[in-house]
Amino acid sequence: MVTDNVMVFAPAPQLTVTIEDRGSEADLHLHAGGQGVWQARMIASLGVPVVLCAALGGETGAVLQHLILEDGLDLHAVSVGTRSGGYVHDRRGGVRRSIVEAPGEPLARHELDDLYELTLVHGLSARLSILSGPARLGTIPADTYRRLAADVTGNGGLVLVDLAGEQLDAALVGGVSIVKISHEELITDGRATDDDERSLIKAATELRAAGPEAVLISRAAKPSVVLLDDVVYAVHLPVLQPAENRGAGDSMAAGVAAALVRGDSLHEAVRLGAAAGAVNVIRRGLGTGGDESIEALAEKVELREIATVTRPVLGS
Repeated sequence: MVTDNVMVFAPAPQLTVTIEDRGSEADLHLHAGGQGVWQARMIASLGVPVVLCAALGGETGAVLQHLILEDGLDLHAVSVGTRSGGYVHDRRGGVRRSIVEAPGEPLARHELDDLYELTLVHGLSARLSILSGPARLGTIPADTYRRLAADVTGNGGLVLVDLAGEQLDAALVGGVSIVKISHEELITDGRATDDDERSLIKAATELRAAGPEAVLISRAAKPSVVLLDDVVYAVHLPVLQPAENRGAGDSMAAGVAAALVRGDSLHEAVRLGAAAGAVNVIRRGLGTGGDESIEALAEKVELREIATVTRPVLGS
């Protein structure tokens, strides 16, 4: 039976240690992190039920399990023999500086099979599934995303992917409902030449031709570019002073997913997603934000039409 919740596929969560400045002393903050965890945390903040499917292993995995459950998330994890990843960042100088990066290790074949089975079961019963990527390429085969996308959409579910590179290519082959990607990822993938609107509109149009209903492109401090139906919009928000630019795109994807599950239109979902991303950047905790402040800010988000595009006619 399909339920009104979101399933988030987070194959490799990370243990995050951030050093902050607290007067004359260092202040340590330990959290569960990684793209999928941040997305699940934001969805839960918006009051929408969310299931997090992940692989956890080693000492870092044990700590991650405790922290994820402490966040109140509905965690369904596969215990693996490999070590979960993590990082240590120093933010005392006002800018995030990497001290240690320890990405997770690739999953063994049977571990991947167990994770796939677990994820598919919960994806088939969810209204919408988010497929997020690991911090390290190669942790799981890219074809995993093709299979998951095909199995979920083929059985009537919605799939939102927040992926790039070969993982995005694989998911598109499987079939997805919504693509969320950053302009930096588009440039790295060779899908766009820069972050100007013309280049991003071309990239969004080409991505939409692969099948998704909508394409959402986050653009750091500039207005996001979204393609909904045959109209391209620039997403404008009130000017806010950022405390942490990282994670806005993840929160945007989470807000869109939460809105769609509760029955909002795509346009309303984009407004809520943009607001969630904006609230994320005024806080220092990734994937965090109060639902009341996000809902209030969503009312001030403007979708300004910048172009119309046409779908190619089949057989032409």
